[in-house]
Amino acid sequence: MKTDAQLKHEVEQELEWDPAVNASHVGVAVDKGVVTLSGHLETYGEKYLVERAVQRVQGVKALAVELDVKLAPGHKRNDSELAQAAEAALTWHTLVPDERLTVKVEGGWVTLRGDVDWEYQRNAAAQAIRSLTGVLGFTNEIVIKPRVMSSNVTTRIREALARHAEREADRIEVQVSGATATLKGTVHSWAERAAAQGAAWSAPGVTSVINELKVGA
Repeated sequence: MKTDAQLKHEVEQELEWDPAVNASHVGVAVDKGVVTLSGHLETYGEKYLVERAVQRVQGVKALAVELDVKLAPGHKRNDSELAQAAEAALTWHTLVPDERLTVKVEGGWVTLRGDVDWEYQRNAAAQAIRSLTGVLGFTNEIVIKPRVMSSNVTTRIREALARHAEREADRIEVQVSGATATLKGTVHSWAERAAAQGAAWSAPGVTSVINELKVGA
C-alpha cells in the first residue's frame, strides 16, 4: 500500500504529465488515501481534466475538490453569449438529441435539463458544454427516459462487467430494483470503478445507476 507521501508525489507527477492542465495552479494534499485539490483555474474544462487526471492514479480512495474557476480576462462571456454558444454546441453534436434539451445560464453557471434515451447521450451533452469559453460551473440535470426493462438485466450487466472489468467482476455485487442498478463492492482503481459504472449504464432499461463501489486494495 502506498503511503500518503508516495500518493501525493504520484498525483503531482500525473498532473505535470498531462499537457492539458497547469499543475502549478493546483495544490495537492493527501490524508489516508483521500486526495484534496485546491487552487484557482482559468477554465471549467481544465478543472474537469484535473479531476480525471487524479482519478487515473492508482491508490486514490476518494477525491475532495476545492478548486474554483477564475476566468482569465479573455475568457469572460456574458450569460446571453454563453447560452447561445451552449445551444450551438448541442445542436452541432451528432450524439446529442438537442431538441429534447434546454439550457439555463446564470452567472456563468450552465444547467442542462431534458431527457435522453441513453447515458452516452447525457455524457455527450456534458462534454459539449464543459469546454466552452466562459463556463464557471456546470450542472447536468438531464434524465434518462424510461424504457422497457429487460427480464435478464442483472445477468447482462454481470456479463458486461466481465468484459469491461474482468479482474473486478467477481468482487462487484449488482442489485436491480425497477430501473435502478446499484453496484456494491471494492475495486482496485477509479478507472475500474468507472468501467463498472459504464457497463451498468449500457443495460437496456436502466435509467439510474447508484455506484457504491469503494476503491481499495
